[in-house]
Amino acid sequence: VELSCIIKSTETPDPRIEWKKIRDGETSYVFFDNKMQGDFVTRAEIPSRTSLVIKNTTRMDTATYRCEVAAPSDTKTIDEINIQLTVQ
Repeated sequence: VELSCIIKSTETPDPRIEWKKIRDGETSYVFFDNKMQGDFVTRAEIPSRTSLVIKNTTRMDTATYRCEVAAPSDTKTIDEINIQLTVQ
């Protein structure tokens, strides 16, 4: 599955992008500090600056995924989008 976090425009040359997984009220990192975290290390990748690809998805991947973008040089320095993923 591919989740996209579209960045329309930014004045910050290299904005910081983080992906988080929120399931049952608990938040965990998927992509943080420019690397995959936890069990995503072996089965997920960032093919472009704004997309997260999770391979071999299972029902355990059903969650809300949050993409957070920090762009310190911009007027709006931080923004986020939540994507609900349901694996049947």
